[in-house]
Amino acid sequence: MSKSPQHDPEYLHKAVDTEIPTQEHIDEAERCGFQCHAKAAKVHFDELFPGILASLTVAAAATFLSEHYGAPTMLFALLLGMAFRFLSEGGKAIAGIQFASKTILRIGVALLGMRITLEQILSLGAGPMAVVIVSVMLTILFGLGLSKIMGRGKRFGVLTGGSVGICGASAALAISAILPKDEYSERNTIFTVISVTALSTVAMILYPVIVDLFGLDHEMAGIFLGGTIHDVAQVVGAGYSVSGKTGDTATFIKLLRVAMLVPAVFILSVIFHTRNKEEGNAGGGAFLPPFIIFFILLVGINSSGVTPEPIRHFIVDTSRWCLVTAIAALGMKTSLKALFDVGWKPVSIIVAETVFLAALVLGAIYWMS
Repeated sequence: MSKSPQHDPEYLHKAVDTEIPTQEHIDEAERCGFQCHAKAAKVHFDELFPGILASLTVAAAATFLSEHYGAPTMLFALLLGMAFRFLSEGGKAIAGIQFASKTILRIGVALLGMRITLEQILSLGAGPMAVVIVSVMLTILFGLGLSKIMGRGKRFGVLTGGSVGICGASAALAISAILPKDEYSERNTIFTVISVTALSTVAMILYPVIVDLFGLDHEMAGIFLGGTIHDVAQVVGAGYSVSGKTGDTATFIKLLRVAMLVPAVFILSVIFHTRNKEEGNAGGGAFLPPFIIFFILLVGINSSGVTPEPIRHFIVDTSRWCLVTAIAALGMKTSLKALFDVGWKPVSIIVAETVFLAALVLGAIYWMS
């Protein structure tokens, strides 16, 4: 009677030999694992490179045009990106454009922390700080309420109210990164960036006239301009067009509004994380997104003064390039037809938020004086 293979001692010995790896086998597996990881990384890089290169090229062109013609870099990046929308509709650039619009965006927002110090915030005093904090909070709440009333939903109200109340396009990008995603998320982000940039440019021209009309002194004029205009560049332009002291005050107030991005995004992260867990929606993600943690850490590092100035400037420039590249990528993913389809309600919401903020800060100035 022949033995079955399972009961053959020689078979069992061979089976055991093949099941226990030798050191040579282990070394070979490790070499193969490293090579496989390297090959996978190269494949991933090759997949992302065309889209990232396209986004970076558009960002460079937007920066060149902005430096030579004076218009906002973000606006140029958006418009140029939209002209290259075909790159996101097919071909090798799709993955890289998607990566630039999400991952590079988060990197840029995190590195924004090197623009802010606690000393800048505390040097303003209690009065202006209270005006900025209250105006930011009330503008977000106003946007949230108005958006719900007009049927645009709470997320749109938070996005537009936060961008108007805090720091324009940068706030819009930071807030959009933590909001739960739906089919309209990217369109709403692009619309908000375009709107706050356009309104900021209008305010840079119009608000100094309002300052003169109401007879505000240089310090109060700086509080008004820094507390109401959306983007930093336009605040600087409007402030120094009035006077040097107005420009200095406006810049400090604007930096305080930018600093409000930290607590605002932290609170919104907590709210939407909790809401999404309760409602069972996707997009809740981590309790506090990693890029926000790095943002807060960089604010602390910058406040400590341990970072050499050349390195700090390099990080700030890198942040700017990341944000412009992300905006270019978002522009490539944006359909003009989709933007025109948003209707009059979103436009009226963001204009109403801008008017509300201006009236609120102006009223606070008269109350303080």
